[in-house]
Amino acid sequence: MADAESLGGNSTTGSTSEKAVRGTTTIADGVVATIAGIAVRETDGVYSVGRGASKAVGAVTGRMPGSSGAGRVVKVEVGEKETAVDVDVEVEYGVPIHELADRIRSNVTDAVQSMTGLKVVEININVFDVHIPGDDDNDEDEDRSRQSASRVR
Repeated sequence: MADAESLGGNSTTGSTSEKAVRGTTTIADGVVATIAGIAVRETDGVYSVGRGASKAVGAVTGRMPGSSGAGRVVKVEVGEKETAVDVDVEVEYGVPIHELADRIRSNVTDAVQSMTGLKVVEININVFDVHIPGDDDNDEDEDRSRQSASRVR
């Protein structure tokens, strides 16, 4: 969790003796993970975020009104002033992965820093698959044909 002091007084002077502490703000890890996850999903060229069960949970909760599954598939470490992000993505076929990674890092950094004030020190991106258009339909057809043509009766 990140704690940030809310300071009063003249913030342009830089002198802490002139500032009065008015309280603390605590930012939960899940908040940072949700912000980062949404930023990743909004990046053109990302087909999906997360793997296996976390990907399925994220897809289901992402469709439910008022819920965001984005944080469930992004791992974060949050310190007092800094954060690090780890994310697994499936990319669309034909997208230059190195350029996509740069865009993801830029989007996540901008979103997290502007919304939380935390410095993003590291974003690790694991590209685990490439989505080929039309591949999903073929997988379902193959599964159905395997089920109907069982070798054991």
